[in-house]
Amino acid sequence: MFLLQSFGSNGSGQLGIGHKDDVSTPQSVILPSSISSSTNPLHRPKRIVAGGNHTLLLLSSGELFWTGDATTGACGRFNQDVNGHLRPEFRPVDLSPLPKHANVSHVAATWAASVVVVSSHEGESIAATRGSNQVYSFGSGDKGELGLGPGLTQTTEPTLIPNFPPPGTQIVDLAACMGHVVAVLNTGEVWGWGQGRKGQLGSPAVAAVQSPRRIDGLNFKVVKAVCGREFTCLFGEPETGELVILGADKWGVCTRAPLDVKGWKEVGAGWGSVFVLKDDGALLSWGRDDHGQLSRSDIGRVKHIAVGSEHTMALTEDGVLLAWGWGEHGNCGPIRQNNSGENGQRNLIALNKALHCEQGMEIGMIAAGCATSWVALEKKA
Repeated sequence: MFLLQSFGSNGSGQLGIGHKDDVSTPQSVILPSSISSSTNPLHRPKRIVAGGNHTLLLLSSGELFWTGDATTGACGRFNQDVNGHLRPEFRPVDLSPLPKHANVSHVAATWAASVVVVSSHEGESIAATRGSNQVYSFGSGDKGELGLGPGLTQTTEPTLIPNFPPPGTQIVDLAACMGHVVAVLNTGEVWGWGQGRKGQLGSPAVAAVQSPRRIDGLNFKVVKAVCGREFTCLFGEPETGELVILGADKWGVCTRAPLDVKGWKEVGAGWGSVFVLKDDGALLSWGRDDHGQLSRSDIGRVKHIAVGSEHTMALTEDGVLLAWGWGEHGNCGPIRQNNSGENGQRNLIALNKALHCEQGMEIGMIAAGCATSWVALEKKA
């Protein structure tokens, strides 16, 4: 059993809390009763990703749920109620076009589209000639965000991206930001699609990469990717710590990057910044800092991070949940003014007391999106 709470921007109901008002105090999200009351260990959050106005929740079971603005198609097909409205809450994504016995293993979101990697189970092969996973996209995007080729800019039905991944390969990581998507293969190759005019999808830099294209020129095996607004950061194995950043160098995202990040444990990216959590609990960051987005020197050793568009959360090894950065929508917690009169964006806020935490529960996962924040509470082991 888990309790999921959210706070921040909510104008499209993307927090899933039953209304469309921004909140700065964590509120419990509304989930189907079959999930919220379940004791099945597979019914726990695996990943939360956010587009501009929609949110996707992936469970360990492979089940996928959505909340927020469904008009772009980024939440798939849906049925309105008799009044033509939907209560803002999490509900299952309609994956009926997908093969039987398929479940979602990876998920990513651009501003108005969603991308899912689907893996087979129960012995059924989805595509024996192309490995064990396929990629589907749905939503909107006129710069190739769907990866479905020229001419198709919107679909409400999960639609197969043809001929991807290459035969015999599997996708091990999937990342996206405003307008582009990248997929990391088990071979260490990286493929991408969507907006590419800043070189975030490699060369040649073009306005729109309509179908998956391999990023060439990499001299190490990539295992992890994160995406900013106009850049892509690719990481090698933690033992070697290679990294390369493709795309716009605004805010010094490329030129201020360290030579390597050996011992990285978790990585994340905001719209204009990159964060690396080391296995010793140290948190590195570089890039945009005009609202205090970058890491602080007074947070101690960190256990987990969650990087949003322009704010960050960190769970320390002492169990303290902290937030900082741009928090005008309440995504950093209750807004306070600092000495310069800014709206709380340089204050470090401890959130534990604001959580609705039942006895015997602890923070299991944190996530952040476009001015949204998420905390999953689970029963202590």
